[in-house]
Amino acid sequence: MSGSAVLDPTLPSGPPGRERPRRRASVSSDATLECMGSIVAALALVFVVFSISGQLALSNAFGIAICWFGAFALVYGVVSRTRHGIERAKDRLATVFIWTGSLIAMLPLIFIIGWLLFKGLSVVLAGFPHFLLSDSSKAGPSDPVSKAGVGAAIVGSLEQVGIATLVAAPLSILTATYLNESKSALSRVVRLVVDAMTGTPEIIAGLFVYLLWVQPRHTNGQSGVAASMALGIMMLPFVTRGAQEVLKTVPGSLREAGLALGAPQWRLTLRVVLPTAKVALLTVTILGVARAVGETAAVYFTAGGSATQKFNWNPFHGIQLDLPLYVVQFAKVSSPTEVREAWGGALVLVFMVLLLFTVTRVISKGNRGKRRRHLVLPAWRRGAAAKSGQ
Repeated sequence: MSGSAVLDPTLPSGPPGRERPRRRASVSSDATLECMGSIVAALALVFVVFSISGQLALSNAFGIAICWFGAFALVYGVVSRTRHGIERAKDRLATVFIWTGSLIAMLPLIFIIGWLLFKGLSVVLAGFPHFLLSDSSKAGPSDPVSKAGVGAAIVGSLEQVGIATLVAAPLSILTATYLNESKSALSRVVRLVVDAMTGTPEIIAGLFVYLLWVQPRHTNGQSGVAASMALGIMMLPFVTRGAQEVLKTVPGSLREAGLALGAPQWRLTLRVVLPTAKVALLTVTILGVARAVGETAAVYFTAGGSATQKFNWNPFHGIQLDLPLYVVQFAKVSSPTEVREAWGGALVLVFMVLLLFTVTRVISKGNRGKRRRHLVLPAWRRGAAAKSGQ
């Protein structure tokens, strides 16, 4: 068998003489009953203890929950060890702690998204799709939200982030390629600068562009392209570091094969290294776009969009609104209607970020599936496949 091969599930899953541990694909009914019984037993135990001590009150809900979880882990561990042994008990307790930690980490995100939907969904759907296509230049503080619109802010965000991506993404990938392929003294200096820029607050990028570009031009300095400069400065180190880590995953055997065939370094990089990692590089770039689209401090000093609500299709001239500035502008006012508009703008902004992350996940998942389908079998599996073919 030569070239690519499709993995056959009937073939051995590991080298001969070596067993490969496998987890069950589904949870058995006994395990479910043991877990649910442990939960109920722990709840009954905590209820009795807190009732006897007179501390069973709503104000102690957090402490009761902590004690309940501790009692559940103890009871579940004892039950699992008694019925299945110490190894299975450790595995189940580790699973419980991992799932609990994941749920706790997800709670703030779930709360934020749920609250945004509760506050902003009615605004977005009021006269849909008017809110997404129009601006708020003709809507007053006492007008209903159906007259407001976030269209001008969406246009500004797309243009500013788009220009920043067109400039920063190629520079970031070129810089990452240079840092990955070169070991010179200059590359160490560039790597140090990139590391320093990674931890720099975004407001520094905004102030830098403001002092260098906006202030010398006075009223003509604030524009969409000035905001794009600040966003590009922010994206540059983020995408560079991500692309650098991606390029490290390219197998060294590909480089060695290219050099053995006499290919120069620049041709090897352009024809072998970058095409091999192109999907992962695209994923890193999308993550950089998702980070830049929600930044406020960097565009606050450069776009000047909080002074207008009108459409500005030309990012090179005049102040331009974007989604972060739209949210900040209306969140600071005292009018309840305009505050609701801020919630609607925040929901649109979060939806755009989540959409970008979803696209990233789909691309990365498709890349992993493609790599699995084109996986070359190792020698011992090729031998097993040949024997099975006989």
